[in-house]
Amino acid sequence: MKKEIHPKEYRPVIFLDNSNGTMFLISSTIATKEKAKFTDGKEYPVYHVEISSASHPFYTNQEKTMDAAGRVEKFKSRQSKATKKSA
Repeated sequence: MKKEIHPKEYRPVIFLDNSNGTMFLISSTIATKEKAKFTDGKEYPVYHVEISSASHPFYTNQEKTMDAAGRVEKFKSRQSKATKKSA
C-alpha cells in the first residue's frame, strides 16, 4: 500500500441525529468541534445531522404513499368549482 495518500484525520466520529437523539459511531474525516461520550463510555468527536436512517420515514416504515390519480381528480374538481364561481 502506498504511504502518505490516506487522510490523516480518519477517525471514529459520532453522528448524532438531532430529531430523535440516535447516535451512530462511524469512521470519518469530517471536521468537528464538539466531543461527546458514546455508549461504550469513550469520548469521540460528534457531528450533528438533521435526519438519519433512524428518523427518515422511508426507513422507519412511516412513509406515506400518495395516490397520484386521486390528487389529479381532486385538483380537477377544485378547478371546475373555481371556474363555475368566476363565471
